[in-house]
Amino acid sequence: MDAPLAVRARGIDQSFGEVVALDGVELTVPAGQIHGLVGPNGAGKTTLLGLLLGLAVADSGSLEILGTPVGRALAVPEGVAGFVDGPGLYPSLTARQNLAALAALRGDKAMARSIDDVLDQVGLTDVANDRTRGFSLGMRQRLGLAAALLAKPRLLILDEPSNGLDPSGKKQVYGVLQRLAADGTAVVLSSHRMDDVEALCSEVTILATGRVAFSGPLGKLAGEIRELDYRIVTSDPAAARKVAGDTDGLRIGGGQDSGVLVVSGPVPVLDELVKRLVQADIAVRELSPLVSPLEAAFLALTEVETDR
Repeated sequence: MDAPLAVRARGIDQSFGEVVALDGVELTVPAGQIHGLVGPNGAGKTTLLGLLLGLAVADSGSLEILGTPVGRALAVPEGVAGFVDGPGLYPSLTARQNLAALAALRGDKAMARSIDDVLDQVGLTDVANDRTRGFSLGMRQRLGLAAALLAKPRLLILDEPSNGLDPSGKKQVYGVLQRLAADGTAVVLSSHRMDDVEALCSEVTILATGRVAFSGPLGKLAGEIRELDYRIVTSDPAAARKVAGDTDGLRIGGGQDSGVLVVSGPVPVLDELVKRLVQADIAVRELSPLVSPLEAAFLALTEVETDR
């Protein structure tokens, strides 16, 4: 049976004066899915995240959050949490005091009892009693996530959650989000980083100039690009270049002076090249795209949308 929907948006329009921020946007996110929202600056991502958090209401279209129709601002149901444009914190308070203030505003004693747990989940236990004015960007992002976790969300909305995170912090945040999704929480995250999207998201929506350029599984998105540039490192660069030159349908690019062969062509042709290299007793030590399939598809789709 299909998972219940955490978000169902149909024909969402939003304008600010003469500026069209969202134009007929459709978005479907089932429970338990981590859904990526990506696009160039000004594409409408922040506007859409604000609608999902109930910070504004669309000019037209329909929006259901956790099965509840939302027709006015601040009317999203319980179970929605997150932040847009970075978390709002009290700089003169410690991390623990910030979370305690949030729990007090909600009047939720169970939330207050969870403070130490969420601080531990995001890796801030050691700085729990430090004032947040001295926090780095990554620490503030993690504290914002901790604040969202206090609400035990069924829908979590995050804007650039890995901003400022070192590799250890990123791994910790990834783990939190993956555990939430495994427990049935839907996560919608906006990110400019394709590695975040590839590591976390099963589906992605790409916005360009307020329109949906693509929405669906990552595998389908990568399939939109038929040819990529690949770097090939072999045991004999000169011989590999000759084999590549004799392979029909393959184009040889720059970068040869470093001993790295750069080629582009359809996947079946690349498969044929690898086969020929092996037959020529040339070891293939590396074969990797210069740009990930996801990033290449993103660039192609957003350029097409922008040119319309």
